[in-house]
Amino acid sequence: MFAATRVLRQAAAHAERVPSIKFIGRRTIPASVDHTPKPHPASPTHSLPANWGSSPSFSAYRQHAQQHGPLRKTIRPEVDGIGGSPGAALGSVNPPQGLYFDRNDLPARFRRQPLTEAEIEAIESGCGFA
Repeated sequence: MFAATRVLRQAAAHAERVPSIKFIGRRTIPASVDHTPKPHPASPTHSLPANWGSSPSFSAYRQHAQQHGPLRKTIRPEVDGIGGSPGAALGSVNPPQGLYFDRNDLPARFRRQPLTEAEIEAIESGCGFA
């Protein structure tokens, strides 16, 4: 049994790998790519948010981004050290108006609907809904 497994593994290791996707033609790199932001085709407003262009680069955007509190405060060990300034000096950790950090903070219409007893029974029994 072990010898057969070893033979099969060796054969598989030496077999030529054939990709399952066949590309037509050679790969070409476009001369120029338009990276200007565009609204999503399914956007209800067909426009970008009002403050979208306020950051000229990702690093500038990151200076004002928030994730569990402001990110713009850099730790300078030689000056501040870790914990060198109080948490209150770092700014508010509350999201701006209209933004939410947690799914549970969203309005009720965006939350998951609880399962009914019939749905739970159908899932547990393996049957589909009637």
